[in-house]
Amino acid sequence: MAVASLSVIAPARNERDNVAALVLQIDEALVPVDCDYEIIIVDDGSTDGTDDQLRTLLGQHERLRVVTIQAAGQTAALWAGIQSAQGELIAMLDADLQNDPADLPCLLDALDQTGADLIQGDRSGRRQDALRRRFGSMVARFTRILVLGDFTRDTGCTLRVMRRQVAQSLPLDISGMHRFIPYLARRLGYSVHQMPVVHHARTRGASKYGLLDRAAVGLVDCFGVRRIVRRQLRCRPSQIPQAAQRRSHDIATQTKEIRI
Repeated sequence: MAVASLSVIAPARNERDNVAALVLQIDEALVPVDCDYEIIIVDDGSTDGTDDQLRTLLGQHERLRVVTIQAAGQTAALWAGIQSAQGELIAMLDADLQNDPADLPCLLDALDQTGADLIQGDRSGRRQDALRRRFGSMVARFTRILVLGDFTRDTGCTLRVMRRQVAQSLPLDISGMHRFIPYLARRLGYSVHQMPVVHHARTRGASKYGLLDRAAVGLVDCFGVRRIVRRQLRCRPSQIPQAAQRRSHDIATQTKEIRI
């Protein structure tokens, strides 16, 4: 499977104990794939020594690049990664090792086989989170269906692959938009397919989200996204072929000459 150049983006906040294994697993997954790839880890204001660990890794992995931001959240981290990415394809995954880098080749193959613009990972049948977190995700999905009409099974799964123009079109300069990437891509006219992926239990580090704050912020963001998409411009400009433009010019000239 020949793949265009690929940028793998992983936001990381206080993931000192996971980033080394993450880089190693991404390398192991992508070395057999015929592609030129880079790994971009975005350090989102870590305070546990993640930055020091990443500096060490930079000297060991030539494909690794590190971007730092000041504790701005996952949306901002993904946005910063996209701005730095050089690949024609963009992959995203969490740095906590709950997403499995071994799924990346399958996602890339699905993108190629389906001709889709974005392949969204779906953990819903294999989630290894606590029951309360799975329940929270079910409530969030029901809310998205009611408010947005978004039937994406697992929009909260960070593991996904997309074409560069999709990533650059997403409004990730607005906080919270990372939760709605498949929905936003569809609204922008891109084709989105979903694919089951592996999900692992977290073994090191701590989750950055609680159940109540995740639910409350997610609900507010749903209404914010609905307001944004309702204000989107609907026009889709298309360029007239040059030959047709020349004919139009000739007709206009002839008309002008007749009127004179």
